[in-house]
Amino acid sequence: MQIGFFDSGIGGITVLHQALKFLPNEDYIFYADTAHVPYGEKPKEQVKQYIFDSVDFIVNEGVKAVVIACNTATSVAVEDLRKKYRLPIIGIEPAVKPAVEITEGRSKRVLVLATRLTLNETKFQNLVHRIDDRDIVDTLPLPGLVEFAEKFEFRKEAVASYLTQQLASFDLKQYGTIVLGCTHFPYFKDSLKEVFPGHIDIIDGGVGTAKNLKRILEERNSVNEGTGQVTYYKSGCKVEDEDTLLKYRRLLRRLTNIES
Repeated sequence: MQIGFFDSGIGGITVLHQALKFLPNEDYIFYADTAHVPYGEKPKEQVKQYIFDSVDFIVNEGVKAVVIACNTATSVAVEDLRKKYRLPIIGIEPAVKPAVEITEGRSKRVLVLATRLTLNETKFQNLVHRIDDRDIVDTLPLPGLVEFAEKFEFRKEAVASYLTQQLASFDLKQYGTIVLGCTHFPYFKDSLKEVFPGHIDIIDGGVGTAKNLKRILEERNSVNEGTGQVTYYKSGCKVEDEDTLLKYRRLLRRLTNIES
């Protein structure tokens, strides 16, 4: 059976990219709810309905697990999704714990970049409260990066200008680690590295989510059941036009190039 990936838009492809590295012999469904992106600035109950409609569609396609490859959707709905479905529902959350651990003994702060809805959710606030006993975690919503990604706008000059403006009030020398708390943000690691000082580590939760997916499937003896094929959907419709498919493949290549 296939593995389902869900995001409000194309951000979840960054998590799919990691899954393809850890689980290359699986088949995947990637579902982007592009009719309603972005989620991060919308009312919680409205977003929750979008998520349940989308996951219902994915499950009906026949999957053995669903990855909620969206920090906002995980914050808003993952617990309720797990109550509804018997198959594994794997979420993603900002990598606050490893970020705080990395800064141990360095007298540096942590800055979490995410959507406003993710940062305002009780799930995120509880995570920070549980881990941040030194009170070193700061947050910044960056909805513009989601908009850039959905427009396939990755030019460094445009992105760097936006980042510089949003970060103007921060003393970046104080920070040791940046957490990318939205799955759209890893597309911009190249621009982020140019804006932030070189001593700052940049981390996201995609790797941990892919490792968790692999662990759960191995525990169920349900691995290596495919060929690495990915079928793409946009808000309930299968993506078949070559231009869009080519864009998605270019996103995967972009991620590979950024990491190399």
